[in-house]
Amino acid sequence: MGDLRISTASTADLLTLRQWAADEGWNPGQSDVLAFAAADPAGYLVGRLDDELVASCSGVRYGADYGFLGFYLVRPDLRARGYGLRLWQAVMELLAGRTVGLDGVVDQQDNYQKSGFRRAFTHVRYAGVPAADAGSSDVELVDGRSVPFRELAAYDRRFFPAERDAFLSLWVGLPGHTSLAALRDGRLVGFGVLRAAESGMRIGPLYAASDEIALALVSGLASGVEVAIDVPDVNRKAIRLVEGLGFEPVFECARMYAGPAPVVDQDGIFGTTTFELG
Repeated sequence: MGDLRISTASTADLLTLRQWAADEGWNPGQSDVLAFAAADPAGYLVGRLDDELVASCSGVRYGADYGFLGFYLVRPDLRARGYGLRLWQAVMELLAGRTVGLDGVVDQQDNYQKSGFRRAFTHVRYAGVPAADAGSSDVELVDGRSVPFRELAAYDRRFFPAERDAFLSLWVGLPGHTSLAALRDGRLVGFGVLRAAESGMRIGPLYAASDEIALALVSGLASGVEVAIDVPDVNRKAIRLVEGLGFEPVFECARMYAGPAPVVDQDGIFGTTTFELG
């Protein structure tokens, strides 16, 4: 085989990366990559040997100061040959000068620490079947697509460290995605998105002003349906919520940062959007 050639991923490459993520057991959403591409079309790098895709790593840039690293994958039969490190270095160069976040699987966390990343908290994926008609009765649940997008984007900025309007507009409206907004006296106090995944359904993000509102959103989105939510363990209300629903932990990874950890409304995050993009 020839030397590794690194380039920006094509749309077809992103579909392959989604399948690689599924093969790793990460359970990606069925249409995730359509929104991922919009976040930063030049932020997905791939490596090829003799025109054959063998490795990937993404560095999605948000604003001028923040970036997120994901899709760090090498084809299983070609691991431990340095190809992943080459992609990693290319992505870190792409993200130079920014705080960089990632969600690291357990067996790679020591390596990330050696590269300057520090653990902020753990994301725990909980799965289960929520009951219907639960949660706060003093909020109105409406289709997320009916909320003026400027309001929705401003609400998202409370929980995410940079503007991501292109991604968010697709995430809310893609076929197969269902979104609900919680309104109290006309004011946005909660938001969640349900999507079909490789296996079952997933909710992310799940934002709420209280655990009662979060419960209402979960019940409204997925009552009677098995669903997974990626819960930050620093939000103890979120942990109590999913455990109270009888959900079980099935997977975990660490949110880590190289550079100062962003300041967001962590208490309002009951479920993160996606491990690949933050």
